[in-house]
Amino acid sequence: MSRILNHRMRMSLKKTPSIVDQRAVAFTIWTGRSVLFNRPVPNHIPRRQYGMLIARAVRGVLKIRYLVLGGAVGGGMTLNKKYSEWKDGLPDMGWLNDMLPDNDQWDRFTTTLITAKDRIGDQLQIGVPLTLSVSDPRLREAGRARAAELRDWLSQRYEDAVAAAAVNNTSIEPAPKIVNNLQSKPAPQTASARTAAEEAAAYEKRVHVLQEEVLALQARYQRELQRLEQENRELRQQNMLLRQGRQPTTKKMKRSLIDMYSSVLDELAGWESGEAGRLPRVVVVGDQSAGKTSVLEMIAQARIFPRGAGEMCTRAPVKVTLSEGPYHVAQFRDSSREFDLNKESDLADLRKEVELRMRNSVRGGRTVSSDVIAMSVRGPGLPRMVLVDLPGVISTQTVDMAADTREAIKQMTKQYMDNPNAIILCIQDGSVDAERSNVTDLVASCDPQGKRTIFVLTKVDLAEENLANPNRIRRILEGKLFPMKALGYYAVVTGRSRKDDSIQSIREYEERFFRSSKLFKEGLVAAGQVTTRNLSLGVADCFWRMVRDTVEQQADAFKAMRFNLETEWKNTFPRQRELDRDELFERARAELLDQSAELSAVPPPAWEQRLTAELWTSTHEKVFGGIYLPAAALAHDDVGRPKATQLKYKQTGSDRNPAIWIDPYDFDYNKFNTSVDIKLREWAESELAKQSIQAGRDALREEFIELLARSQDTDPIYEPVKRAAVEEALNRHQWEERAQDVLRVLQLNALQDRCVRSRGEWDAAVALMETALKEKRDEVQRELRDMTGPGFRERWLRWTSTTEEQHRRAEVRTELERLGSCRPSLAYDEVVAVRDNLRRRGVEVDNEYIRETWKPVYLNNFLSRAQSRANDCKKSFYLYSQQNGAEKECCEVVMFWRVQAALRTTANALRQQISNREAARLDRDLREVLDEMAADPELKKKLLSGRRVELAEELKRVRQVQEKLEEFIEALNKEK
Repeated sequence: MSRILNHRMRMSLKKTPSIVDQRAVAFTIWTGRSVLFNRPVPNHIPRRQYGMLIARAVRGVLKIRYLVLGGAVGGGMTLNKKYSEWKDGLPDMGWLNDMLPDNDQWDRFTTTLITAKDRIGDQLQIGVPLTLSVSDPRLREAGRARAAELRDWLSQRYEDAVAAAAVNNTSIEPAPKIVNNLQSKPAPQTASARTAAEEAAAYEKRVHVLQEEVLALQARYQRELQRLEQENRELRQQNMLLRQGRQPTTKKMKRSLIDMYSSVLDELAGWESGEAGRLPRVVVVGDQSAGKTSVLEMIAQARIFPRGAGEMCTRAPVKVTLSEGPYHVAQFRDSSREFDLNKESDLADLRKEVELRMRNSVRGGRTVSSDVIAMSVRGPGLPRMVLVDLPGVISTQTVDMAADTREAIKQMTKQYMDNPNAIILCIQDGSVDAERSNVTDLVASCDPQGKRTIFVLTKVDLAEENLANPNRIRRILEGKLFPMKALGYYAVVTGRSRKDDSIQSIREYEERFFRSSKLFKEGLVAAGQVTTRNLSLGVADCFWRMVRDTVEQQADAFKAMRFNLETEWKNTFPRQRELDRDELFERARAELLDQSAELSAVPPPAWEQRLTAELWTSTHEKVFGGIYLPAAALAHDDVGRPKATQLKYKQTGSDRNPAIWIDPYDFDYNKFNTSVDIKLREWAESELAKQSIQAGRDALREEFIELLARSQDTDPIYEPVKRAAVEEALNRHQWEERAQDVLRVLQLNALQDRCVRSRGEWDAAVALMETALKEKRDEVQRELRDMTGPGFRERWLRWTSTTEEQHRRAEVRTELERLGSCRPSLAYDEVVAVRDNLRRRGVEVDNEYIRETWKPVYLNNFLSRAQSRANDCKKSFYLYSQQNGAEKECCEVVMFWRVQAALRTTANALRQQISNREAARLDRDLREVLDEMAADPELKKKLLSGRRVELAEELKRVRQVQEKLEEFIEALNKEK
């Protein structure tokens, strides 16, 4: 390469030396070698190399300059953009300008204060009293005293300021911008006691304090303003929600510990899952009239239960949740009303409500019920626990009780006591003999060790009066008389058998009794075993001790149950959501309402086609049997014609072959048209409108059912809900009353028109007539076949045979067809002639048998001739139009056209009624049905069933119980 370049350089020396020099220098600088002598560049070249290196360095620096400059410009633009975004994101604080005073307002304010100070000082100095617009003389005297103090203070301030100015040789300012707070009286000081420097420092300090107070006041005002604005926004939001018909969300209030525990027990009501759900509660059991309800009322400190004069009061379990609260109130679990237990009227209403709920729970001939009546009682000083009052155990049932009353009470009591964590509060009447007790043996069988039983002896005052041996009461309270064990024994007095006694009076009577009783005064029983107050404390302590010991185990049991149910769901229904019965119903409701809305989107041609088909289905029997056939029979009636002419035969062979029909007289078209006009009008005025409404209802039903069937993305599990709701809504749906009158007018006008306007309408009428005749004739032929049996070909091909009755009918039919009569009813001589001919063949029948066979035979032959006439009228429209509708041979086609026009007009009117009103009315009925079904749990349980629904229900319930238990345990641990 270097040789080629040297050669080119030598050749170029002969041309232009300047160019050669330039190229040689460039080559030498680029390669570092000499072109002319093919040797390294001499030593004087390095200065150029250094220059080129410097040039390259300068060029690199210049590039860095551009990079730095470009980066600075881009960074500045990015920073400006970020600043703009940050500035736009800041809240608008412009409203502060409207709230805070500007500089001019501050200047006017300070000027006003200075002017007011000067005026007040001048008035005080000249002795002019301040005028107070106060009518009270005491306030006026206080104002004068305050003015005197203010005058002394201003004078002192003025003297101090003069002294300070004299010492510092400075001029006194006219007035400070912020004056001192006049509501605090300054301590009286003299000028000799303070120096001018101290005065100035104190003055500056006061000004600084006042400024801080102003700033603090502004900050507090700002916070208050923000709070009010927040409340205003919340109120506007709630107002908007209320206008939209939605309930605003309320803040979750903190519940007490016992309320949380009671809600867990409510979730477990009726739980049947073995060991799970056995949470502690206090079960109050005892014989009837032993004082269970009275003990419960003494613990609740209110007369909340009804009283019965010698009859059963407690007919269902009553769960009472006691908790502390500022007010003494009671409330049912499923009600929002609070009964004030300090008002006698509310107490009476509460007792009536309890009695009403008990009576409603024992309907159907029962005496007791297992339905729990749940209520809560809150009040100051009430113990926190949950008690369940059960019906009293009876030994004999009366005639007005159900046959299973005694056993039902026993089983219910045993079911509650079998809970290993239940505290049994056994109530025993102390005024009766211990041998008459029924409940003690039952308690001993459920808790033989007495680890969770508390024995309560009631009516001790009556027992002390009636018992001859006081040691018997002592033995009862020591647990040595009854064959049962207990944690503790208590003796209480719950009243003096008077309904009007208040709880306070009963408690005072109880305390007086135990203070004055000889039995308890002698120390036979400990003081902690008497009075309902001690009983309440002991039961509450035992209750909470049991709760703390067992609630963790119950939570673990529910956790294990939840894990098992979730595992079963994942294995059985892996790709489906866990929808419980209520959620499935809501989904079915939403889909059903969406499909109901699709009724309005059905195209009008589809509606009219369906409605026309339904109208013809509901009216074709009337058109044939009530109009067409009677009019045709009247037109064919030849009564009064000579008898000889009525029996014309055209013999074609043997007796087996019937004769060919010969119509002796023409069809009387005038009679036919007159009869059709009369019958069509009567039909339109009486039945047609009602039949049309029914056809519209049927079409609406079929369209709705097809909409349900066409839906693809539906879950089959709630199809029974949709079907039941649609069926009930369609049964309830009533067509608008005035629709019949509108349809009747339209139908009368349509039936009065006899002029067929176009060939298409004529062909449609002929097609309708042919279709109707063919359907009717097929029906008649099936009837004849059933009557006379299979024919010759069918007997040989299908190996069938006729019965004796069918053979007789066939002979009668053959003879009637040979007769050739055209009338719908046979004359007497015709019947006699047929009977005689049959007798000659060995067939014995009566006249009524012949007439019964003649009806389908005549109808079959008449329909055959009518089909022929319809076929002949297909090409008669031109003749009909040339005669302006006077052509009578195709009057049957005109009749069918009139019926078809009336049905077409009716279908159009019904379609408009459905689109405008009836679809919306059906949707409203459907919504009402769904609302009623949503409020009926038993119906939802019946319609939504299966393992999938049951498993989802169990999962939901277990999760709710577990969550509430965990919430309760957390609160319980915090209380510890």
